[in-house]
Amino acid sequence: MAEPPATRPQTITRAQTLLFAGSVGIIITNIFAPQTLVGLIGPSLGAAASEVGLVAMAALLGYAAGLFFLVPLADLVENRVLVLRMLVVAVLAAAVASVAPSAASLLLVLFVLGAASSCIQVLVPVAASMAPPGQDGRVIGDVMSGLMIGILLSRPLASLVADAFGWRAFYAIIAVTLALLAILLGFAMPRRQPLAHSRYTALLASLLELLRQEPVLRRRAFTASLVMAGFSVFWTAVALRLAAPPFDLGQKGIALFALVGAGGAAVTPLFGRAGDRGWTRPATIACHLVLIAALGLAAIAGAAQAGGAWLPLVLMGVAAVLLDIGVVGDQTLGRRAVNLLQPTARGRINGLFVGIFFIGGAVGSVLAGVTWAWGGWNAVCAAGAVFGVVALVVDWVE
Repeated sequence: MAEPPATRPQTITRAQTLLFAGSVGIIITNIFAPQTLVGLIGPSLGAAASEVGLVAMAALLGYAAGLFFLVPLADLVENRVLVLRMLVVAVLAAAVASVAPSAASLLLVLFVLGAASSCIQVLVPVAASMAPPGQDGRVIGDVMSGLMIGILLSRPLASLVADAFGWRAFYAIIAVTLALLAILLGFAMPRRQPLAHSRYTALLASLLELLRQEPVLRRRAFTASLVMAGFSVFWTAVALRLAAPPFDLGQKGIALFALVGAGGAAVTPLFGRAGDRGWTRPATIACHLVLIAALGLAAIAGAAQAGGAWLPLVLMGVAAVLLDIGVVGDQTLGRRAVNLLQPTARGRINGLFVGIFFIGGAVGSVLAGVTWAWGGWNAVCAAGAVFGVVALVVDWVE
């Protein structure tokens, strides 16, 4: 199988680390921004209420497909060339999304945009290969912090841009930003030629073999996908609920709500320390219980139909923070667990883990539209809670 090059092309500088971190933060915006734009995109393209979740699903599903089918090319193709080609595709897809005439065409280009955005998982190993000996973890942590910031800011930024200029402007701005990013990376990235000893089809086959060999990977990826599904159900439909009485929030209000809800990610280091102390199992169970409780609280907050909106809005905000805590905690503990597996296959294991939980996110996004059309906010919260309950069952079986 392909192994990483033994020689490091150059030592990464602080400026390059910031560039890599900023790059992954910008690129991941393409995946999560649609969740807060569905309330605008659906009506403008004539999509039914049951179909709006497909908008958020397309980018998530495309990203998962990219992790499985494009990222393995990093073991065959020179990495700088691969990243730049994927960014060019992303620029074209975002530009087409800004003028998409129909829901069907938008779904297709968002899928392509999501797949091209998987170049994130090529950039991270390149940054690690440039780290001084013994400092790979520090560099990866710095770059991944940019990814987390991008996830947290994607929804509020998308809402603010859409409120001021419309949802199409968001994708036009993304296209320009990605083009500039490609130029910067073209100058800053070193060449990284993998030592390929396998064909593309063999690399894909090795993914299935790793999944078969590692029960921890299967279990952690499955529960991560369940938690991500509950997360996506909530965040895809909450914009629709907040736009209705008694909240009546516009895009600016929804953006501020998303920013407040993202505060749950601040507990990430605590879960990392819990895993280091051997508390992975109880901490994981706690995350799944918190997720279920958050969705129950969200259902209570969303039950208000008239009167003062402040208390229900505060309760909804608390629910969002708790939901993010449950999801971030599960992801942190899961990443730590799978990273302790085969060191020589760490990249492919990470790709499998991330790809599988993004499939869960895609399922949750499409289910949000269906449950919203079928039973309103209560059905949305119930669907999310079911995912949490199934994750608890897996905990018990473990």
